[in-house]
Amino acid sequence: MHFAFTEDQAAITEAAREMLLETCTPSDLRKLLESGNPRDAGRWSTICEMGLPGIMAPESAGGLELGLTDLVGIAEAAGYVGLPEPLIELAGVTIPLLASLADDHGWLERAASGDFVAIGHPTNSFVGDADQASALLLGHGEEIHLVPAEAVSLVRQDSFDSFRRLFTVEWTPSSATLVGRDWALAAERGALLAAAQMIGLGQRCIDMSVSYAKDRTQFGKPIGSYQAVKHLVASAQVAIEFARPVVHAAAAELPLAIAASRARVAHAKIAAGEAADLAARTAVQVHGAMGITHEADVHFFLKRAFGLKSAWGTVAEHTRTVIERVTTARTGPDATFAAELSSPDPQ
Repeated sequence: MHFAFTEDQAAITEAAREMLLETCTPSDLRKLLESGNPRDAGRWSTICEMGLPGIMAPESAGGLELGLTDLVGIAEAAGYVGLPEPLIELAGVTIPLLASLADDHGWLERAASGDFVAIGHPTNSFVGDADQASALLLGHGEEIHLVPAEAVSLVRQDSFDSFRRLFTVEWTPSSATLVGRDWALAAERGALLAAAQMIGLGQRCIDMSVSYAKDRTQFGKPIGSYQAVKHLVASAQVAIEFARPVVHAAAAELPLAIAASRARVAHAKIAAGEAADLAARTAVQVHGAMGITHEADVHFFLKRAFGLKSAWGTVAEHTRTVIERVTTARTGPDATFAAELSSPDPQ
């Protein structure tokens, strides 16, 4: 399989990345945090004007009808800037799920244009950004219910990351809200896109560490000239570089919905989570005592990385998925994650 992105995919990612870098700086994050608002209206308007929420929506619903591989680079860019707005889950999890329903009650087209629909998948304990939603996709056992925002009651839950707005939802399932019984690939998409964001978060922590190590002097020299600091940052960068292609490969193979592709997603989530965790902790260590203060920008990215590491499945849950794959089918360098050797049937 050829893992290089096409010119069109690279162009879309770069355009989104440039916009996010310009509109979502640490200074912007601080202003948003101080205001208490859940999102920046101007930034969300720009995101919608670029058509990013509908990147995976069908053209008939006003979307671009692109795939997960087209979104994964944008998810990485969103992680790199610590984007507070729920673009990635809306574009990559909610909209594909709405598109799979026999009757989306008109919400697919609305979501593709930026009208937020929150998703309460059984994998997660809480519903993210439910207070910003016009409607919610909620689970009742294996059932999928599409519920208007006015029909639910929300209870805010504490989060380590102030920008991850988490809620428990009180609601009553009914035949009128029932829209499906198959969550399909929603959990895998969520895990994969969380992994992509963690790659971006980890890379941002490393870049911040490098920049600080160049400027901060100790004993008359930049601290980045000392071997101990170099090795810390280099080890974190190696972890990111090894995890990134796993995430890209998982994005390409996820639609296969077979044992190998599920294990690939699980591997990507584990690898990206560990790499982002190492990069965040390294950034704090390189920054020294100020690295654990609110005044340093590191905390924005560290908190998001720690939060996403346990979202859409814990490390233990994803490890079980990988173990199931390696204990039920042939393994080895040519087979463990080789989708072309796996049949469509569960192995």
